[in-house]
Amino acid sequence: MHQRPAIAAIATPVGEGGIAVIRISGADAIRIAGSIFHGAKLTDVASHTVHFGKVVRDGHIVDEVLATVFRSPRSYTGEDTVEISCHGGVLVSQMVLETILAAGARSAEPGEFTQRAFLNGKLELSQAEAVADLIHAKSRKAVEAAQQQLEGALGAHIRAFRQGIIDMVAMVELELDFIEEDVEFASREQLLALIAALNTEISKLLETYETGRLVKHGVRTVFAGKPNAGKSTLLNALMGKDRAIVSDIAGTTRDVIDADWSYDGMLFVLTDTAGLRDTADLVEAEGVRRSHSAMKDADLIVLLHDVSTELSENDESLWMRLRDTHPHTSMLRVGNKADLAAGCDLSRFDLCISATSGAQLDVLKKTMRDAVLKNKDIDTSGLLITTSRHRDALAKTRQHLFDAEAAIHAGQTGDFVAIDLRAALQELGSLTGQITTEDLLDSIFSRFCIGK
Repeated sequence: MHQRPAIAAIATPVGEGGIAVIRISGADAIRIAGSIFHGAKLTDVASHTVHFGKVVRDGHIVDEVLATVFRSPRSYTGEDTVEISCHGGVLVSQMVLETILAAGARSAEPGEFTQRAFLNGKLELSQAEAVADLIHAKSRKAVEAAQQQLEGALGAHIRAFRQGIIDMVAMVELELDFIEEDVEFASREQLLALIAALNTEISKLLETYETGRLVKHGVRTVFAGKPNAGKSTLLNALMGKDRAIVSDIAGTTRDVIDADWSYDGMLFVLTDTAGLRDTADLVEAEGVRRSHSAMKDADLIVLLHDVSTELSENDESLWMRLRDTHPHTSMLRVGNKADLAAGCDLSRFDLCISATSGAQLDVLKKTMRDAVLKNKDIDTSGLLITTSRHRDALAKTRQHLFDAEAAIHAGQTGDFVAIDLRAALQELGSLTGQITTEDLLDSIFSRFCIGK
């Protein structure tokens, strides 16, 4: 197991708390920790043991701490590691870290501990990415999806795909070695069947991406409508607090307001927007422009109408225009302020609610969820593709397999078929880390927090 120079960082969030954890990993990590630790002699203790003592610098006690020792290779990074648990607090944890750095460690870069775990074979690349996803997860479903990947579910699929392609390449290249004897080790029909079976499995994974994206990043939900339709009131009602300013004055909301809201394990990123109308007010006009911009990126648009007033042709044209300009976006047409209306024509709306009284809000929540997840399976007990990098690599793999299939149909020789199959192997290898570049690793691990 390769031991790199010792690095150190605070592994817990900055702020006041019961404890803070400072992690040291690498060559001399145990010696460095032992040089500032007054208590048990850390260089002599067994792995996976915890010891009480004091961190001392220049003869002065910095803090009373617990030091946990993990010896290589039985650690998160695969290197010698010490985790020092001190009292929580911005100042005391920083003082302990500075003492460690003064003793010979250097400050860790973002994600460097997990990067070392990958480089030392403790994690596949897809599992390392799942660590970041788990840290940043904002909903129960996102946590479940990240845990699936962290447990190696994606890696297991990729290894099976790779083995299937390796077997095909072996058959094709073995045949090339005996080309003069005109020996066929794999019939073209057999190769085509194997490629078709692989493409079917890859396609099934790719089909999970859209659901995986919603699980990981949340459902971008835009509340749209004319001024005073109740958009801000609805956002506040769902959030359970006054997140947006509510006023009887039309045009109060002049900018988009985002708020995270969870329902049934799913994250919804709610966006309150300026009322849609023509206006000479330059500030309000900019708000309307931003409203339309938000709707371009939406997964779900909830168009609100004030049913306490009579619907006009403009209301109908607004609905038709939104449907025409966003044909691939899920949409709900909701009548609001039903508590103030004589009635609500359900033939014109998906449902009628009162954001003020809370009437039918529970139905709206379920309807919002069902609208955006229509024909999508969010059972996170199965594998979901949640990142565009994984989607792109799988899509390229499938295309290379299609190219190999086309080469076989065209009667091309095995060396051309092998080129396409090896290109597919290259793409799959980038998913688990068998094939990497420095730029790829820098891009992935820069998303991590320092200390992980």
